[in-house]
Amino acid sequence: MIDALEIQKLRDLPIEGVAERLGIEVVRHKALCPFHDDHHASLSFSVRRNTFRCFVCGEHGDTISLVMKLLRKNFREATEWLNGGTALLNQRSDLNSLNQRSYPLPFEASRYARYFEHPWLSDEARRFLFEERRLDPRVVSWCRLTSWRDRRGVPWLQIPYFDREGKLIGVQNRNLLRGGQPRFRFPAGSECSIYNLPVLNRLKPGDELWITEGCSDCWAMLSSGRKAIAIPSATLLTRESRELLTSSIFNLQSSITLHMYPDRDEPGERLFLQLKELLPSLVHHQLPPSCKDYGEYYVKYCRS
Repeated sequence: MIDALEIQKLRDLPIEGVAERLGIEVVRHKALCPFHDDHHASLSFSVRRNTFRCFVCGEHGDTISLVMKLLRKNFREATEWLNGGTALLNQRSDLNSLNQRSYPLPFEASRYARYFEHPWLSDEARRFLFEERRLDPRVVSWCRLTSWRDRRGVPWLQIPYFDREGKLIGVQNRNLLRGGQPRFRFPAGSECSIYNLPVLNRLKPGDELWITEGCSDCWAMLSSGRKAIAIPSATLLTRESRELLTSSIFNLQSSITLHMYPDRDEPGERLFLQLKELLPSLVHHQLPPSCKDYGEYYVKYCRS
């Protein structure tokens, strides 16, 4: 039986992250409402209140009620889903496609691994990585970033996720077309949870390990000469991610120090507090007021 404290933690999960996990595309705190035939993005998200509301059909609520209403689950089932539970895997609702997205088919690593053996960067990818983000080419090579174009000619950056042993476990595709929709694509079954796990094998006693929010901040941290891993941006810190994070770092905590620059917003600080519960030695560092995340700080101050 889930207790009141755990329920509150689920209600405190970033509402927009829950929406994106459900397949709702959020742009500037708005989205097409899935509860009626919407064509004008009438569903609004309040980051401050951590709630949603449709100003046309009137549907509203918090993270738990969003899951309940969209996936047609009861309260207990919704909390289990948010917790990353798999007990409901075989239960189907009328939204089968969303359930399949939440519990995907096994990832076909062999289908994608060859793309990262000889990475190729398009002009758009080079501008994004080296001109906009100003990354160290050695970091781009270490992370094995590559690129491709779809049938419509849209350029994508292809980001591989590896486990600690270097096995490909997931792929994240980032749209490089400004204003392009969707912004991200994930092949079926991709395990895009903790990013850059192989760096843990390079840690030595006394080293610092930095935890960032999102791949871009991780690249910036690596380019500044630090060792770093990343929690996926705009996603939830699921139970699987928590377990992976603690199991990966548990035996290292006594010999290294853990650090983080949270994003300068409410979700960023909330993520830090969640991580602090898992990793009590995690040290908080404050970004200057002019920077919303470490990637912006890196461009402004570390590469100037």
